Amino acid sequence: MNFETFIKSVSKIKNLNLPGEDSQFKMSPPFRMDLIEANREKMKSAKRAGVMALFYPDLKSETHLVLILRKAYKGVHSAQVGFPGGKYEANDPHLEYTALRETEEEIGVPIQSVEVLKQMTQLYIPPSNFTVAPFLGITHKTPCFIKQEDEVEDLIEVKLTDFMDDTNTADVSVMTSYDLELEVPAFELNGHVVWGATAMMLSELKDLLKMVI
Repeated sequence: MNFETFIKSVSKIKNLNLPGEDSQFKMSPPFRMDLIEANREKMKSAKRAGVMALFYPDLKSETHLVLILRKAYKGVHSAQVGFPGGKYEANDPHLEYTALRETEEEIGVPIQSVEVLKQMTQLYIPPSNFTVAPFLGITHKTPCFIKQEDEVEDLIEVKLTDFMDDTNTADVSVMTSYDLELEVPAFELNGHVVWGATAMMLSELKDLLKMVI
């Protein structure tokens, strides 16, 4: 989709109600509700994070969404696909700023160049005990991405048309952070399998976009 066309449509999102958890749960792993029940107390003191679903025009003015492939490390989100973003810091005035700051740090898109259109539904992630606030943002110029070498393995530039294509979802077998191999719903984007919390947030984002484009 041409980016100018996208901009005209997506601006309507500001006044829409969020699809919420019903949308997120379309792409939920089958064990999620059990984990939520088991972590009710931990959720009360969960760490907070902000992430950015950032749309932008490529050099041909086609609309894209950027995701990141995280580095392999000793942690629950090692080598997984996610949004740019990260942990709330004490100096951050709010979670929207956290998402903007971390986006600049991880992929080099300046804070001042991003227009945040809407906060989406927060999501609790049991393995890492984080509650994540996702934001929908746009930048009007083709970014000159600079990845944070110690945290980001690769940038994944997804065409909007591929993201919205329902054939790019499937049930796949994955090894979870609990050392269990399970079949889970996932997005298949640019050769990458995207599941878990990121897929749940993408599901709400997709349903939200379906309302306007």
